[in-house]
Order: sequence, then structure tokens, then C-alpha cells
Amino acid sequence: MDKLDHVKYLLDQIGMPPAQQSTLCCLTLLAMADVKKDGSFKDATNEWIRIHDVISFIDKEYGVVYAENSRETFRKQAMHHFRTAAIIEDNGKSTNSPNYRYRITNEFLRVIRSIKEFDGWMAAEDDSYEVHDFLSRHQSLKDIYASKKQMEKMPVKINNQDFTFSPGPHNKLQKAIIEEFAPRFAPNSECLYVGDTTEKDLVKNVDKLRELGFEITLHDKMPDVVLYREDKNWIYFVESVTSVGPMDPKRLVEIGQMTGNVKAGMIFVTAFLDFKTFKKFSEKLAWETEVWIAEEPEHMIHLNGNKFLGPR
Repeated sequence: MDKLDHVKYLLDQIGMPPAQQSTLCCLTLLAMADVKKDGSFKDATNEWIRIHDVISFIDKEYGVVYAENSRETFRKQAMHHFRTAAIIEDNGKSTNSPNYRYRITNEFLRVIRSIKEFDGWMAAEDDSYEVHDFLSRHQSLKDIYASKKQMEKMPVKINNQDFTFSPGPHNKLQKAIIEEFAPRFAPNSECLYVGDTTEKDLVKNVDKLRELGFEITLHDKMPDVVLYREDKNWIYFVESVTSVGPMDPKRLVEIGQMTGNVKAGMIFVTAFLDFKTFKKFSEKLAWETEVWIAEEPEHMIHLNGNKFLGPR
């Protein structure tokens, strides 16, 4: 095994994601430890070092050339993640200061120095005390990132079941539709369909949709949220609009092709997070549709002619 293989395996052992086991990341760690191609891991050091020095070391000792203007790449692909994983630290200076430096932590230096350079190291090193000790004190980067992703997910209760939406404005609005719009304007309704930006059919009650007369093919684009209110026999088609896709005349035709056999009353709603987004799309909205704006959840805008005309 060469030096790169040893470092790559070590990074895998401590739970670094595959992107942080790249050649660039391995070479960065070798440079920060001052381990030359013909040197020894047991002689590794952790002097303060600049990214410029890392690039120079890699060129001189390993013959791999990175342009000087690739410093930001090193910072984003290696340094930021290494620091989060507690294997390096910085000196606390401003990042644009000429005195800004990184170094391997004393704790991780002991791990690097424990690397045994022989062909069978990959098997033997599984039992390294230093690796196990480091992992007992620090959460792996894979676990840290997985936890952050989980924390970012938005919990939502749909049909009295717990789900999570991926983060983002589109799903934030869908959560508001289910938790704020539905109780006010579609009370006791059942959600027959809702997607997620990463899971297209998060909830999809195919049997009920077909029972109501839907004709769904793989090519059909379902509305973002479909609610059914059984006591009124009403179906609500709600589009969650943050950047595209309001209830315009074309969209009504598309939904009409799916619902030719539907006998229930149909209500078409475009939902927006705020009035600013509503104003952007207001001229495109079809007549005989409704508008709901999440920042004013108690009210709706009706584009339905004289349907609601009457004294107050």
C-alpha cells in the first residue's frame, strides 16, 4: 500500500464521507502531517500551515500539481469538512488574514502516527487503539451530516400519520397547505396525494383516487396536494407555487384530462407563501379558481365572478 491508500483507508475508518476520501483530501492530510512519499507516519507533525503551503508540498513531494487559484477548492472540499470532523483546527484568525493557518489536532496526530506501514495494515489497523479512542470521543462526519439532514427535515402530520418533508420553500408551503389551509377550508378532509421534492409520491391513495373517477397514467403530473372532503363530496386540487406552476388555464385542461369521470365537486386552488409571490403570478391565474396565501391563512381570494357576491 502507498501513502495515499493508507490515508484513504484511515479516513474511511473514522467515518469520513466518500467525497472526503478523494485524492485531493488524502494529499491535503499528508501535507498537513508533513509526511513525505519516502517518509514515515510515525514522524508526522502538526505545524500551522497555509493552503498555499499544502499545494506547494503536494507538488514537491508527490508530483501532483494544483493551481494556486484552487485554494478555495481545498477549503471547501477538505478543510471545512476536516474541521467539522475534529481532525484539524484553525488559529482563529479572519479567513482573509494572511496569518490564517490550519493544523492537525494533537488528538488526531496520535491517530496518524499510529498508522503501520505494511501490506497487511488494512486488517490489523481495524483494532487500532488510537482509531477507536478517537471515535469514542468524536461523532463521525457521516453521522454528523446525516443528523443535520434529519434535523432539517420538516415534520408533518398527514391523515393522522407522521411524515417528514425535505427542506425547501416548496415543501414548506405544502406543509402549510396541510396544516393551515386544510383545517380552515377543507375540514375533516383526507389527503389523497402529496409529493415531496425528493420522494415524488409521499402519499398516494390510488384506490380512492380511482374510486372517485381519476384516470392516472405515468405521464400525468398530479397537483401538488389533493384533498377529499367526504361530507361535501368535494375534491380540492392545490398547487404549491413558489417559482412555477399556478392554476392557469393550461393547468386546468391538464387536470381535466385526469378527471373526466370524476363526479365530485372540484375546487382548484393556487397556494403561495406570500403576497409578493402571488403578485408575480396574479395575471396568469385562471378564472373560477381560488387563491390561498400562507402569510394570511385566515383568508382566501376567489376568482369566481359573482359566486360569492352579496351583502356583508
